Amino acid sequence: MLHFGENSRMALQTVREHKTRSFLTVLGVVIGVAAMIFVASILVGVSRDVEGYLDDYGTNTLFIFRWDMGISFGRMNAEQRMRKPLTLEDAKAIQDECPHVKYVTAELFPRINPDQRGGPGALQVARYGSKEISNLDYSGATSSYPDVYNAHVVQGRFFTEFEDSHSMDVAVIGDEIDKNFFPAHDGLGKTILVDGVAYQVIGVLEKRKGQLFKDETADRVVKVPYNAYHKHYPAADEHFLGAEAYPGFKDAAEDEVRGLLRRRRNVPYDKPDNFGLSSAEAIADNFRQIMSTVALMAIVISSIGLLVGGVGVMNIMLMSVTERTHEIGIRKAIGARRGDVIRQFLTEAVVLTGLGGLLGVLLGVVASASLPLIFPSMPTSVPIWAVVAAVLMAMSVGLFFGIYPAVKASRLDPVEALRYE
Repeated sequence: MLHFGENSRMALQTVREHKTRSFLTVLGVVIGVAAMIFVASILVGVSRDVEGYLDDYGTNTLFIFRWDMGISFGRMNAEQRMRKPLTLEDAKAIQDECPHVKYVTAELFPRINPDQRGGPGALQVARYGSKEISNLDYSGATSSYPDVYNAHVVQGRFFTEFEDSHSMDVAVIGDEIDKNFFPAHDGLGKTILVDGVAYQVIGVLEKRKGQLFKDETADRVVKVPYNAYHKHYPAADEHFLGAEAYPGFKDAAEDEVRGLLRRRRNVPYDKPDNFGLSSAEAIADNFRQIMSTVALMAIVISSIGLLVGGVGVMNIMLMSVTERTHEIGIRKAIGARRGDVIRQFLTEAVVLTGLGGLLGVLLGVVASASLPLIFPSMPTSVPIWAVVAAVLMAMSVGLFFGIYPAVKASRLDPVEALRYE
């Protein structure tokens, strides 16, 4: 009785003797496994990138705006277009009347016109000497901004409530602005111009996590005191509010904020909210649902390659049975049982597709590692579970599609097989 090790050695010998034929046989398996590894690396990389980006803002943070986050202006109905902006008084009311809210911040910027492309910072420019940066996240904020959004100051400090109440022209800038304007990281105390207004730099924010999902303005930040911004832009009345809930009370805080704003904005009990309220956790959940759908489609596409490879394996194994009929007859004549023949051919099929799976894994890993070289902002990460699953699936394909040829070989009559030329 042949053992698995000896069967494997015979299978590898067959592969060596028919290299080209074996490779063409499992080409579908190679492509299917490589596609599975490649797609899995992108999905895992993007998922980690997005979750890291959202977690960087804090899992207990609520985002409150006039519209739902991510809404397309082109799909707004009449009610949404006519909504009034939130106010600083709304932020103060949330802080005073919502017991499960720890911090609240408000950002002020020019009113957004749904029919106008580009955000409020699209045409604003920051300058220092001969250098300039456009497309900014430039707004006036209350001093609680870093507490709510988990913003870390790596140089200097954030502005204080005193500086805000006295409308002082100071600014905290983002990592990208600091690198462009002050390569030596010596910007503290320097004066920059933002939209023609001079601000003294007093702090630099840490670079935000995330590559793909992160907004391009995430590190082009210029935050100035709320009242200083209002001093220079008295007509600005668009507010984006952020609220941080106490740990473990995010849902309670969300209910309190929703109920308060519905009362303040006179929303009837049977009407939907006329404002947007979301959280990093909710955004992450929506993203996971999208990724699940993409992953399912990827599995279906990869399975087609594996199916094609499986049919190829069956064909080559049937051909092998025909070519080795005389050999099978000799083995059965000297005492090999049907189970021994079945195990031999199944082992050959599994080894063949297993090698194809390993080759597909190698190809998928190389493709995954090469993608960031072409698209630097595309994060990839090859998960171990995907490698193991891909190889096991490839071997399962060999096992499944090798059953029929193996059974056919085991049923050969030894006398007739010995006569076969």
